[in-house]
Amino acid sequence: MSNLQEKTDVILIGAGVMSATLATLLKELAPEWEIKVFEKLESAGEESSNEWNNAGTGHAALCELNYTSEKADGTIDISKAVKVNEQFQISRQFWSYLVKSNLIQNPEEFIMPIPHMSMVQGEENVAFLKKRLEALSKNPLFEGMEFSDDPEKLKEWIPLIMEGRTSNEPIAATKIDSGTDVNFGALTRMLFDYLKNQQVEVNYKHSVEGIKRAKDGSWEVKVHDHDACKMEYHYAKFVFIGGGGGSLPLLQQTGIPESKQIGGFPVSGLFMVCNNPEVIEKHHAKVYGKAKVGAPPMSVPHLDTRYIDNRKSLLFGPFAGFTPKFLKTGSNLDLISSVNLNNVITMLAAGAKEMALTKYLIQQVMLTKEQRLEELQEFIPNAKSEDWDMVVAGQRVQVIKDTAAGKGTLQFGTEVVSAADGSVAALLGASPGASTAVHVMLEVLQKCFPQHMKEWEGKIKEMIPSYGLSLTDHPELFKEIHRSTESTLCLSEKEPVLI
Repeated sequence: MSNLQEKTDVILIGAGVMSATLATLLKELAPEWEIKVFEKLESAGEESSNEWNNAGTGHAALCELNYTSEKADGTIDISKAVKVNEQFQISRQFWSYLVKSNLIQNPEEFIMPIPHMSMVQGEENVAFLKKRLEALSKNPLFEGMEFSDDPEKLKEWIPLIMEGRTSNEPIAATKIDSGTDVNFGALTRMLFDYLKNQQVEVNYKHSVEGIKRAKDGSWEVKVHDHDACKMEYHYAKFVFIGGGGGSLPLLQQTGIPESKQIGGFPVSGLFMVCNNPEVIEKHHAKVYGKAKVGAPPMSVPHLDTRYIDNRKSLLFGPFAGFTPKFLKTGSNLDLISSVNLNNVITMLAAGAKEMALTKYLIQQVMLTKEQRLEELQEFIPNAKSEDWDMVVAGQRVQVIKDTAAGKGTLQFGTEVVSAADGSVAALLGASPGASTAVHVMLEVLQKCFPQHMKEWEGKIKEMIPSYGLSLTDHPELFKEIHRSTESTLCLSEKEPVLI
């Protein structure tokens, strides 16, 4: 038996950016509520939110070509790009509020300005990029985006990519200076430092072993305290499962009907990291290419300037890998143990439908360093093997569920699954993930605390001035908010000077 049985208002599982965001929102909206956080690792932001496990793009659909698709009639569908951008603007507003209110300091430690670019090769892709720019330019959220297929202009924008390029194949790029690089690990740690000062109980090296309904309708959370080598039982009216890839097994343990036909497929990532300062200094942008035919959206190649540990870095990838683990620190039994009688048909259907993905993953796992270098050289013709090291990035679990598209549909995105009574919610999925954390956590509040939303609305609007409004439909409000957040978060079009 346990030495400890405690009741609280809210339990958050996982000390990543999602739990940090939800806890911070709740402390502003209901400061009297008692909140406990349980994290199995030694500190906050060590799994999916960590700066080495997360692309840090600050996804605003400024450069990600997979958010703009070409329809059968040749027109470009920008609806997903607009949606993702709107959601990222919500995050920027919330972060700006936190800085203005002095709840967190030194925004330059977690967000930096960096141009976002899309680059394509070949006549067909260049034509697509032009049409994409024309479609996006009509929306105020994408104002300032430039297009060029002039090699001399491209040498100014992306000298490292153009250097040594001998191919006569047409090449073009778009560039927008309002992009950002976000260190979600640093942001997560900042938020948890603030939360600890607000009497939020954060328990590290505490892994959640089970969740079940208690007789009074609350949730019993079974927690293993690794330091004390004992089991604890905590009870809460509301539980949020924000454990990254580890969320799915815990959601399944709740037994809620909404969890029944959901499965997950783990995908790991590898990045090449430049170790040559001279090469790093030649590039200043996040440049996204186009996924190869048959490759999944998660495989879009990109060459990214990053700011990590107050240093400028350069990463290229991702290369997909496979492990049955749901977390980097997970178990090799994670995938097989997630399959049960409720989701086995869904998982089998996905396996049958996703043969192309399986083939792609096998090919990726079999790549040698020389083959990965060849892919890098499509971006940087003069790239040398000795200038680049391999880093294993974060583990992602793609959601598999039955949808209108059929049984066993693989979902690419971020998804909240919650009980009908709002007493438990879990976050599943991957990109755009952390970039849209504030929007996603507001969705959790709306689903799980509808009875409080009216009283909270005023405070939410103070934190997020555009709450309830479309910035696309209110261009003047967008300009005002964008200027304000840019100023508060110390963002500008100039390259930052690092000490």
